[in-house]
Amino acid sequence: IRAVEGRDLEALSDEALRRLADEVTVFARVAPEQKLRLVTALQSLDNVVAMTGDGVNDAPALRQANIGIAMGVTGTDVSKEAAAMVLTDDNFATIAAAVEEGRGVYDNLVKFITWSIPTNIGEGLIILLAILLGLSLPILPVQILWLNMSTAVLIGVPIAFEGKERGIMDRPPRALDEPIMTRALVLRTVIVGLMLTVAAFSYFEWEIARGHSIEAARTAALNMFALGEAFYLFNCRSLNGSVWSVGFFSNPWILGGFTALLLAQAFVIYLPAMNLLFQTAPLGIDAWLIGILVGLSINLVVALEKHLRRRLAA
Repeated sequence: IRAVEGRDLEALSDEALRRLADEVTVFARVAPEQKLRLVTALQSLDNVVAMTGDGVNDAPALRQANIGIAMGVTGTDVSKEAAAMVLTDDNFATIAAAVEEGRGVYDNLVKFITWSIPTNIGEGLIILLAILLGLSLPILPVQILWLNMSTAVLIGVPIAFEGKERGIMDRPPRALDEPIMTRALVLRTVIVGLMLTVAAFSYFEWEIARGHSIEAARTAALNMFALGEAFYLFNCRSLNGSVWSVGFFSNPWILGGFTALLLAQAFVIYLPAMNLLFQTAPLGIDAWLIGILVGLSINLVVALEKHLRRRLAA
């Protein structure tokens, strides 16, 4: 570990300080104006800078930093006003815990987006494809409304309760210009959206060709979509690893939501009142098995994509 004292910084130009800030781990006995210069130098290197302080002289650096953190117990009123955050217990370990919690919340937000976007794309594409080809709609708008309400509430919300993944604090910080949807996640979104669209549309046409009513064919496509979204959600519990890496039973909310979704689908398929409201029809066991098979196929393709990406990154 290399350490530099404040007296050694006095004669350095801004460019020299910028180079030094990228190499040195510890700066000791620095004056208030030198703290401000250090914060500025680190920011010029595209770093997100957190600055802690408690005195009046720390205020300029606290204000300049991306995240100024004032001491809540020993800090002055001036430093607290200048800071973006106040550390109420003056314990630096609390900062690390907050970063860990923030990374977990961000991960869960990305997981929900990664699950919801391809499923909504698939729902839109299947309607658009039918209109462009001049064919009957495989899923009616009212059925898509049911699908969105049931899946978003029953299996979408529980992913917000996903626990933090192992090694979350071992990751390097994200780049400032890194989008929420990276290229890998966009590719996954396209793959899943197309798989859902092709599978549901093909199954609808196959059911019609077999002589089933259009209500039964639409119900089969609707059920396939619901099961495909549900099985895909399990693979969204980790952005890069398998569901087994986070523990299959570690989030009981998702398992409960999955069970509730199956019951909700049973209601909309087999209850006469729901048949009338959503224009559905009862299905045989084969429709459920085919829907489960499609869901497992989507899960397998996404797991393979993750595995190949990990191999390429190694």
